[in-house]
Amino acid sequence: MWIFGWKGPSGFSARSTAEEVTQGIDGTGFTAIVTGASSGIGVDTTRVLALRRVHVVMAVRNMDAGRSVKEAILKELPSAKIDVMELDLSSMESVRKFTLDYQASALPLNLLINNAGVMACPFTLSQDNIELQFATNHIGHFLLTNLLLETMKKTSQESNAEGRIVIVSSEGHRFAYREGIRFDKINSESEYNTIQAYGQSKLANILHANELARRLKEEGVQITANSLHPGSIAATNLVRHHSILNVLATLGKYFLKNVAQGAATTCYVALHPQVKGISGEYFMDSNKAKASSLAQDAELGKKLWDFSISLTDPK
Repeated sequence: MWIFGWKGPSGFSARSTAEEVTQGIDGTGFTAIVTGASSGIGVDTTRVLALRRVHVVMAVRNMDAGRSVKEAILKELPSAKIDVMELDLSSMESVRKFTLDYQASALPLNLLINNAGVMACPFTLSQDNIELQFATNHIGHFLLTNLLLETMKKTSQESNAEGRIVIVSSEGHRFAYREGIRFDKINSESEYNTIQAYGQSKLANILHANELARRLKEEGVQITANSLHPGSIAATNLVRHHSILNVLATLGKYFLKNVAQGAATTCYVALHPQVKGISGEYFMDSNKAKASSLAQDAELGKKLWDFSISLTDPK
């Protein structure tokens, strides 16, 4: 689609940039958390939200990198409202500390953008003894979302504005284990495949968004949850652990999306009026798209939810 500049029903295509899909939108009064905001598409997501007058809280593992990004954006946009807070999604202790600190700040929360991720890294266990890709890409975001939901509900109720939860997945979800979520292999090195494990974590992102959307609708709150594929993007550090993917990314600068285009779908789903009231959908190139059959499996989504609760339960 990108080669031919095909535009979908939204009027946007894979060529569209984050600035283009948010043109004319005023986010004054909105507060957003963006995870992984110090690198890759998280940087441009932060910049464009700030450009649209959203108060952005950068949730980052590397505080020095986060502060550098903030300074660079403020040079371009002196009136931007940006804060930097420490968050390591691979650590449940860090997630809990972040949420307590955020709640103590008394800031509202309109937009939660679960953007951070790791890709195709060697088998590693997090400090919570969970395979690192699953821990970072899914479990950390699952816990973060659950802990911040009351803040989002309060903000939505008091402002009478729709809250939006945006979960960045990828087409990598199609490479998950054939069983979908390998509950028996989350912490095991046996039969570990870096790409399939990554696919599993990205499949979990979509299942999480869908089940969360179902629960929010059932509760009748004014908060939506959607997932998306940002596109195949050149020049990000996600592929640093995989030599073949590194080579493809280097060559990809000639035919893949740049970072500004990669951040477009995230910003579109977070801010655009066309997405108002839409929940439990998967987006690509700033248009609705169809995820895999596994990603649409409601029963698998419920099982994943229960499994995720069991892993994040402080007991």
